[in-house]
Amino acid sequence: MSMATITSKRQLTIPVKVFRKAGLKVGDRVVVNEDNGILKVESAVALVKRLAGSVKKPKRFRGMSDDEIIELAIKEHYSAKYEK
Repeated sequence: MSMATITSKRQLTIPVKVFRKAGLKVGDRVVVNEDNGILKVESAVALVKRLAGSVKKPKRFRGMSDDEIIELAIKEHYSAKYEK
């Protein structure tokens, strides 16, 4: 167990031991979920890999790696967001 402090901007610095043990890297995207007052942080890539196979991959993504699909989704999300 490690201690951390939430700043006035609601930012949290993850202690280095926890950060390394979770396999995170600087710049990684993470998914944050709350369950009965418990915050869970998971690498977005790890989540995609964990869920892989639970849904059928759309035809437009066939032959692409998980990382390529995520990169494409990010590009599409931000291009649609800024076109408005």
